[in-house]
Amino acid sequence: MLRGQARLVVLPVIAAALVITGWEAVVRIKQIPNTLLPAPSAVAIRLTETLPFLLGQAVPTTLETIASFLISMVLGISLAVLICKSRLMRDALYPNIVLFQLIPKIALAPLFIVWLGIGSTSRITFGVFISFFPVVVATLTGLMSVDRDLLRLCKAVGADESRIYAKVRFPAAVPHLFSGLKIAITFAMIGVIVGEFITAQAGLGYMILFAASQAEMTLIFASIVVLCVIGLVLYGIIVMAEALALKKYGA
Repeated sequence: MLRGQARLVVLPVIAAALVITGWEAVVRIKQIPNTLLPAPSAVAIRLTETLPFLLGQAVPTTLETIASFLISMVLGISLAVLICKSRLMRDALYPNIVLFQLIPKIALAPLFIVWLGIGSTSRITFGVFISFFPVVVATLTGLMSVDRDLLRLCKAVGADESRIYAKVRFPAAVPHLFSGLKIAITFAMIGVIVGEFITAQAGLGYMILFAASQAEMTLIFASIVVLCVIGLVLYGIIVMAEALALKKYGA
């Protein structure tokens, strides 16, 4: 068990180290200028120099990402329950939800700015807009995957709908739910970053856009590194919550 867990950590680290080493070697051998593609060592130096500043810029990005994710989680789970409980709602809403998913949502970002202004509300709303769909689909799949005979047995012994959901449907949906949440957290961050590209005067998305206008490639990569770390931390929190939920309800 321990060796298997170590393998899951060691192999990705080795692969990442090989990519970074190859990147460094190519930049040095080809003498590629920093304005085109900086070496990892140059990015590391720039990150060290600007880390306090970038951490300050990371605060609004992180808070807006978390807000978008939490709203999308509540909205997605609630909508999944509604669709699961009512065949009429499922037939009326689910095709439209799928239709909205097919729309190129990034192209709609300017509309949210027009409707909601240039503040954080528009960025959070756009983050919710692109991240709630995986939660709806994954949760609904889990809720609908319960054995029909088990549901009939619950009703036969007098269990009401609320107890069936609490004791049967939701425990069965846990693996599916967390699959959707893992996707939703990445989509929420993407939505916030896109919003920052358009309107923000602070945040890591704004820093990337500003650095690009100044041809500061090392600053762009340093900002991306901070974004990656934040994303990994948020993703890791969801993975730990999933482990606790599976331990409680069973895998």
